Amino acid sequence: MSFYTSLSGLKNAQTDLGTIAHNIANAETNGFKKSDTQFADLVAGGSMTDPRLVKGIGATVTSITQNFGLGAIEQTSIATDLAINGDGFFAMRNAESGNTSYTRNGNLMLDGAGFLNDGSNNRLQMFATDAAGVITSPGTTIDALIPPLNGAGEEMAGVAIGKDGRISATYADGSIEIVGRVALASFVAPTGLRQLGSQKWESTGISGAATLGAPGVGRYGGLLSGALERSNVDLAEEMVSLITAQRNFQANAKAIDTATQLSQTIINLRS
Repeated sequence: MSFYTSLSGLKNAQTDLGTIAHNIANAETNGFKKSDTQFADLVAGGSMTDPRLVKGIGATVTSITQNFGLGAIEQTSIATDLAINGDGFFAMRNAESGNTSYTRNGNLMLDGAGFLNDGSNNRLQMFATDAAGVITSPGTTIDALIPPLNGAGEEMAGVAIGKDGRISATYADGSIEIVGRVALASFVAPTGLRQLGSQKWESTGISGAATLGAPGVGRYGGLLSGALERSNVDLAEEMVSLITAQRNFQANAKAIDTATQLSQTIINLRS
């Protein structure tokens, strides 16, 4: 029994090491959120078992939980780079599949058609607004499109995104038009989001459906234009966790070695 008890500890330590290694590997990934491995003990006993004699049979991984704490904000001076100063996710819709994913990485760019996207054909979602920037359809989002030409046929000269998410386009004739307002998503249980890679997540039955709102309103954080959110991985903390996981692995390996020696001693006695 001791072999399998220690084996479960080895597997858990290996999972922990893999999680920590993943965190360290993404210490410089914009919008990345670190993960923590959670464990629980296993016991063997029944209703007729003396509770004073119930013994443990090892441990198991209960979850690999993501930490959505805010990462450091880095200034980039690029107007289409966005960071959320608080809670919320950017909603991104894939132009081909129509699937919506969510991210904290606001490294966006304009494509040839004027859509704000992440370079992988995922378009930022925004609320349609009137000329004053008031949201006209709160429950519906559209692709963030900045028209390359205005109604007078003048070319776009620049773009600005305010703290409240209002997207303003400036044209060559000096006119300024509000084209929409960035939509942010929130979830009842963000730790239940499914990781898709590339700092993106999708909703699940555990996380609940996305609730959309405007930046700076209620629980949604304000936007910082010309900035990006860095990874929330603390390398010093991860190195300490790495040493702890390594010691845990070594201790379980030693327990298996000790059980092997005991078994060998018994075998030798019988022979």
